[in-house]
Amino acid sequence: MIYTCYEMIRDCREDKAEGWRHFITHYVPILRKLAAHYDPAPAQSADTVRAIERVLTAQRQPGSSLFQSLDPAPERWFVAQLRQKLVAELPAPPPDIEIELETVAQAFAPLTMTEKLAAWIETMRYSDAETGAMLRMAPVTVGKIRERSADLLRGQVDAWRRTLLAENGRALGVAAAAASGKDCLSPKVFLDVLDGRATWRGREQMEQHAAACLHCIDHFARLAEVIEVLRGIVPLDEAGSAPLMDLLGVQKSRTGLWKRLAGRG
Repeated sequence: MIYTCYEMIRDCREDKAEGWRHFITHYVPILRKLAAHYDPAPAQSADTVRAIERVLTAQRQPGSSLFQSLDPAPERWFVAQLRQKLVAELPAPPPDIEIELETVAQAFAPLTMTEKLAAWIETMRYSDAETGAMLRMAPVTVGKIRERSADLLRGQVDAWRRTLLAENGRALGVAAAAASGKDCLSPKVFLDVLDGRATWRGREQMEQHAAACLHCIDHFARLAEVIEVLRGIVPLDEAGSAPLMDLLGVQKSRTGLWKRLAGRG
């Protein structure tokens, strides 16, 4: 029997140990993979480990926003929300040269939605090859788009260097996430496009809106990121999850014990 993300959310809301055990064993590896990408240190630092622990303990508090919805939400939407909470906790050095979201929006105005995505994912510190995998695009094409977007951005700022977007990625991501409007699109719309389920008309309407909305570009990019992050994830074993169970005060499963006892018979 498959234990779904929806069932986990329900059980965590009801403070059932089964839900919390599943959350720890299946989603901490995802947090660690994301942290390994976004941590500016060569390896996960003590600060990053503590950031993951803060995300976990915050969700254990009553009324955690991550577990508020009982709608059957896709797992990828849940992971995208979890990603936002982790990135907010990770250390981030302030950029030497700051740029505003509006400046980026003005610079990227001539780009198509797909070009904006390729350029925007640079704020998330992904290479041309990694971005190409997310967008099903050749890395060389991503590189050409980014060179064009860099030239457009350079024309909008007084101070410039090629790494400007990546260095401002945290602040730009926060600003884009907060810039939602009444016409912004739901996660399902983006997931339908990413999964190839969208109709031609549905994709056209999505592109018309997202092409002029960095909030939706950012949202789409985060869901595309999550699809790649979820590949190859291996749940924690009992030894790996035990310290985190203790951290959250979650009762450990007795399944292993009963299996051993049954084997002796």
